[in-house]
Amino acid sequence: MPDYIGAIDQGTTSTRFLIFDRSGRPAACAQKEHRQIYPQPGWVEHDPEEIWRRTQEVIVEAMEQRALRPADLAALGITNQRETTVLWNRKTGRPVAHALVWQDTRVADYIPELSRTGGADRFREKTGLPLSTYFSSLKIRWVLDHVPGVREQAQAGDVLFGTVDTYLVWQLTGGIHGGLHITDCTNASRTQLMDLRTLDWDADLLRAFDIPRAILPKICSSSEIYGEAAWEPVQGVPIAGILGDQQAALAGQACFQAGEAKNTYGTGCFLLMNTGGEIVPSKCGLLTTVAFQTKGQPARYALEGSVAITGALVQWIRDNFGLIGQSAEIESLARTVEDNGGVYFVPAFSGLYAPYWKHNARGIIAGLTRYTNKGHLARAVLEATAFQTREVVEAMEQDAGVPVAVLRADGGMVENDLLMQFQADILDRVVVRPAVKETTALGAAYAAGLAVGFFQDLDELRSRWAVDRTWKPAMDPRRRERMYGFWKKAVTRSFDWLETGE
Repeated sequence: MPDYIGAIDQGTTSTRFLIFDRSGRPAACAQKEHRQIYPQPGWVEHDPEEIWRRTQEVIVEAMEQRALRPADLAALGITNQRETTVLWNRKTGRPVAHALVWQDTRVADYIPELSRTGGADRFREKTGLPLSTYFSSLKIRWVLDHVPGVREQAQAGDVLFGTVDTYLVWQLTGGIHGGLHITDCTNASRTQLMDLRTLDWDADLLRAFDIPRAILPKICSSSEIYGEAAWEPVQGVPIAGILGDQQAALAGQACFQAGEAKNTYGTGCFLLMNTGGEIVPSKCGLLTTVAFQTKGQPARYALEGSVAITGALVQWIRDNFGLIGQSAEIESLARTVEDNGGVYFVPAFSGLYAPYWKHNARGIIAGLTRYTNKGHLARAVLEATAFQTREVVEAMEQDAGVPVAVLRADGGMVENDLLMQFQADILDRVVVRPAVKETTALGAAYAAGLAVGFFQDLDELRSRWAVDRTWKPAMDPRRRERMYGFWKKAVTRSFDWLETGE
């Protein structure tokens, strides 16, 4: 058995390739960003061909770091930004349009139309999801409706749909020369086209969204040998694990037992709680989703609270306003002041996700005075992440009936000590950071490794999890609730900023 597992981690802003050894530690890593394309307000696109090029580049670079050959890899796992929607021509391999990113809101006008029968929760019982701009279903329909000739090509069997995992597997396994057209059940559960119980595409949902079944990939488990890579730098390596990025982080944090929860602080924030084999419907604005499934075993499910903009807000302050030169500088700028100066930043750039699901909300900054300076704004940017996380934690505890005693935190923002301490303070909960911080890629490596016997079982993976750092709450309770009250007030100001149709 080779000594390494490779994991492609294709995220919203960059693509990485990590190579893990048998202890689950990173042995090599390469990362490259790709463009964020904003053709109009509310539109967010990626170039799928650029993502494929970046994927190839980082694989080659990471392999060269350790002078590895394909035979040195036991398997490849893939984790990916989820709802982002790619459609391409099966004969040419060329995308029919740019990918519509999960943050893209151009499909908002479809929601009132589909809500007339059954309301915004019309499909929630079957899919665990409300009608929203977030999921793939409406993005697929938009491309079919608005890109000339695509619906006709789709009906002729010449167009394929996939989330980014599907597109990458197809490319890796041969593309137009017999590439596999598959996805796993975690990614499929984010399309709003799969029945959570059957783990298959649902005819009634496809009819409601006017999407032909022929364009959809085969749904597989999250951990099985799908096929071998045909692309030369990893030729012959089994592709054996696929997980949506947040489910991958849940696995990487070893949250395999019901009641265990993690929060990933990335472009957005995504808090998942494992609910075991039970499909728990949400009454508090959360999503019900597939957590993972190993081949031949029943699926495990999760409750999820999705926050659209967290780390992306730091990036926005950096790129659009030049307030900082690099994202890491936000912490030192925030430390130039003792508190937020009464400033609250609600980053509803793409509407509000959990627990509100208000697609017509928009971002606001509240509490500005002549006293406000850029340090206060930097604090408000960081605190927005922690406030939104508290809202999701409270909703999750109500839905699951289980308290979140300890929050396992991962993602790029967990390196920010100021944010992590404020998170513990505003939550009044202990927050822990794992010893291996690359939990998303690690989860994909775990899924692939289990399928090929590189890792023995879940108990082995659970035994590897260890804490790197712990933050304990230290804020006065009166101050905590006063700040949270102001945050709630600011959030309400962002509601219904746009009228329907704007």
